[in-house]
Amino acid sequence: MRTVLSRPDFRLLFGGLLASMTAESILLLALAIWVKDLTGSDGLAGATIFVILAPRTLAPLVGWFVDRYPRKPFFVVTNVAMALLLTPLFAVRDADDMWIIYAVAALYGLSNLTVGAVLSRLIQEMVPSDLLGEANGALQTVRQGLRLVGPLAGAGLYAVRGGWVLAAVGMVGFLVAAAVVGTLRLAESPARPTDRLADRPADGTTRVRRLSAELVAGLRHLAGEPALRRAVLGFGLGSLVMGFTESLIFAYVDSGLGRDAAFVGVLVTVQGIGGLVGGLCSAAVLRRLGELGTLAAGVAFFGPAALALAYPNLWLGFTAMLLAGVSLPLTLVGLHTLIQRRTPPELIGRVAAASEAVIRCPQAISVGVGALIVGVLDFRAVFVSIGLATLLAGGYLWAGRRLSPPAGPAARTRVPAPRPAAEDRDPAPVGTLSGRGGH
Repeated sequence: MRTVLSRPDFRLLFGGLLASMTAESILLLALAIWVKDLTGSDGLAGATIFVILAPRTLAPLVGWFVDRYPRKPFFVVTNVAMALLLTPLFAVRDADDMWIIYAVAALYGLSNLTVGAVLSRLIQEMVPSDLLGEANGALQTVRQGLRLVGPLAGAGLYAVRGGWVLAAVGMVGFLVAAAVVGTLRLAESPARPTDRLADRPADGTTRVRRLSAELVAGLRHLAGEPALRRAVLGFGLGSLVMGFTESLIFAYVDSGLGRDAAFVGVLVTVQGIGGLVGGLCSAAVLRRLGELGTLAAGVAFFGPAALALAYPNLWLGFTAMLLAGVSLPLTLVGLHTLIQRRTPPELIGRVAAASEAVIRCPQAISVGVGALIVGVLDFRAVFVSIGLATLLAGGYLWAGRRLSPPAGPAARTRVPAPRPAAEDRDPAPVGTLSGRGGH
């Protein structure tokens, strides 16, 4: 981590992201607690997370926009938009205004997807290939470390001052991120020629076909690259059940531990301790196991955590949340590094957004299903099912770990630069991947 933080450009990006991640850590759980407080419903509280994840279905369109426009201005504008879209929260007064929270959550989810896709390309082009794992690990360490204070601070601010303070803090964080990253000096690469549809003479049908091909280019890359295909399938299958926990955790706290909804913030803070450990260890695990092996370990760690939550006990619950915390940064560092190393720069926005859709859409579905079943099934039985399913998904990923072995000296090269402009060569067919065999 020390090596990548010695790079001035990455330090500046890191500082901006620290502000936005602080805002996110305060907001996410607090919005669900706000809904729980207004309605008294575990299911509606869990559905807040579903609403945040639902915009992942627009990932192909988001990724296409990210690949078309300069990444730094796109990042700045998106963060400013995230700050502005929080303003309607100042109008929330009672349960009748719950739709405002849901609307803001949906727009926030869309903006968050966009920032994630832009960030993948920023890191890929700023950091040498052999430091990608270290860069992703550094960001995940901070993101998970913020769980130590963010959710608890958000719940505390809401309890003391109400939801408008959450909106104000979030707005400040996103605006600071936009201002800091806006000072980065980057050599912006020109738009890909395959993305300049308006410059090509073609009839309407041809233009629609070209646009459709570009929108699905990220999905085609994920399906055509063996390591990426296994990664998104395994993680996606695990996500089908992981999302149940967003609603189940409220039932666990309420019915299992006999505490009020705000105690969820304590559990998520404990999860942050595990996340901090996982983030600090992720680069070393990546060097030893490779990207798929790291992803497999992360998904598998979620299994015993869910099984432990099937038995309501405070100390056992703390242990389970620690394991769940270790799980998350390992999965994300493994997946993001694999995408950055196996994807050419001109496709990174679409591939990053498509991977989010393939993984988060099943999770969004499971969050919605979890919001329904929490009032029908015993939460303990559902936690057992989650534990077994994630262990199976981790085993599937582990079986394919040889598809992405630990990086050796050959990996110590920079990510390929963007292709030259169309004026210097004949345009490649839409969706053609340059240098795929070299990744």
